[in-house]
Amino acid sequence: MSKKLESNGLWESSRIIIPEHKEAYLKLMKDRQRRGKPELDDQEVQLIEQALIESYNTRQPITLVVFSPFDDEELTGVITSINTARREVKLFRGEDDFSWIKLEDIIFSKYLAKI
Repeated sequence: MSKKLESNGLWESSRIIIPEHKEAYLKLMKDRQRRGKPELDDQEVQLIEQALIESYNTRQPITLVVFSPFDDEELTGVITSINTARREVKLFRGEDDFSWIKLEDIIFSKYLAKI
C-alpha cells in the first residue's frame, strides 16, 4: 500500500482551507490584538481640554493622539469648532481635510504654540 493510505496519510494529504475559513481565522487573529481604552484621570482630561481651547482661540496647531483598538492615530491640525453638546471637536488639517473627533477618544494632546 502507498504511504498516503497508511496511518493518517489519507487526511494529511487532503487538507484544504476554504476562503471563508481563512477570512474567519484572520479576523479572529486581528480581534485578539484588540486593546482596551486607557482611563484618563480628571487632571489629564482638563489638560487636554485646555489645549483644545487654546488651539481654538489662537488658531495654532495641535497634535492629538486618538485612541483606536488596534493602533493609536496621531493627528495634527487646528481646532476650528467645538461642539459641546456632542462632545466633539473639528480638527482642520488642510484644504477640505478635517475630522470630527470625540473628546472621549483623545488620549493625549500637545499644543504647538509658536514661540
